[in-house]
Amino acid sequence: MISRRISAVMIIVCLLVSTRVLAGDWPHWRGPFLNGSSEEKNLPSSWSKTENVAWVVSLPGHSSATPIIAKGKVFVSSTDKNSGNLFALCLNAKNGKELWRKKLGASSRKVPRNNPATPSPVTDGKYVYFMFGSGDLVGMDYEGNILWSRNLESEYGNISIKYGYSSSPLLFDERLYILIQRRHTAYRSPQSTSLDAFILSVDPKTGENIWRQPRETDALNESLDSYSSPIPYEHSGHAEIVVIGSDYVTANDPKTGKEFWRYEYAKQKSTRGRNISSVVTGEGLIFGVPPRGSQGLLAFRSGRESTVTDDNIVWAFNGPAPDVSTPLYYKGNIYVLGDRRGGVMTCLDAVTGRQKWQGELGGRAPWWASITAGDDKLYCISEAAEAVVLAADDGRFKILSRIDMEDKPVQASIAIADGRLFIRTASKLFCISN
Repeated sequence: MISRRISAVMIIVCLLVSTRVLAGDWPHWRGPFLNGSSEEKNLPSSWSKTENVAWVVSLPGHSSATPIIAKGKVFVSSTDKNSGNLFALCLNAKNGKELWRKKLGASSRKVPRNNPATPSPVTDGKYVYFMFGSGDLVGMDYEGNILWSRNLESEYGNISIKYGYSSSPLLFDERLYILIQRRHTAYRSPQSTSLDAFILSVDPKTGENIWRQPRETDALNESLDSYSSPIPYEHSGHAEIVVIGSDYVTANDPKTGKEFWRYEYAKQKSTRGRNISSVVTGEGLIFGVPPRGSQGLLAFRSGRESTVTDDNIVWAFNGPAPDVSTPLYYKGNIYVLGDRRGGVMTCLDAVTGRQKWQGELGGRAPWWASITAGDDKLYCISEAAEAVVLAADDGRFKILSRIDMEDKPVQASIAIADGRLFIRTASKLFCISN
């Protein structure tokens, strides 16, 4: 009965996200259900640099963007290792053949351990949308034709934050949502003053604004920076766009931009409380990790149109939590990855917060890429390009395989589509298949 209810919710979310993409696609950074999971079967539990590799292609440069797959095509954002150019690439998902490559922007901006091609693209199966840390936002068709383009930095001022703009666009209910969460004076750009933070709703057909909603906060200094992405929450016929960052979780009306509610998770103000991880939803709850994993994971109910207080907190997990990696919801469980050196994975019951198991992934590098899941397996990859496959088992922590991809550094999450894995390393894109 429970599994039927969960499947029904997933189907509703898929319909709201798009009427064109299929459950077997990976149209958004967090997959078809926007929670890191896929319903694909017969996924590989082990591979090597040659075994179970359907194809591998070299990319023009580094990027932390997750590949997006829909209708037999793979879309990839990339820098260029020889210049400051920013590219959109389209590949044939079956064989990796490059179908087209378009320069959509350029940036010489340098940020620590990041790059201007970190935001992942998003697609509805007919059109695809790219956002870059340069402020370039572009709508394209599947043939690579540019339908519209604009530069949000030119329009709204410097969007640079300490570690580089990283928020991925959201396509939900035939609208495009962009988060610009930044400090009032741009990092290392004192001439940029009186900057504001906001959420933008854009008509995906024309690129024009539908609404622009300020996101006000009393956060301080680096706590104003947020690298998270907007995520939809749909429950009992009520839809919200949820954002975590700058000391608050907030929810906005998708149609008007009106703020429904906010929850202050950082009542004691810090100057270093920047947020990277995004929220995830499941079982009618919203799950969020406060900055740097310092407060574990919170599970709370939507406030609808009222202030959310600690009374809305259903449960809290105070164990190892991520600084960067977004948690995963999969088959009634929440998986939380303490993503610093060693990587501690915890499986929690999504409804009650009860811990089912916990184990260490190992290695000396951080595990910053977000967890993905399908076919009762969990897929993780470290910055040192070491992939680990875990059993999505209620009863125990079990590592199925460990694979050294060698091509580091890696920050992009593993994508799942058409029974295959798509793994972006420092300079290559691998397609892994049984």
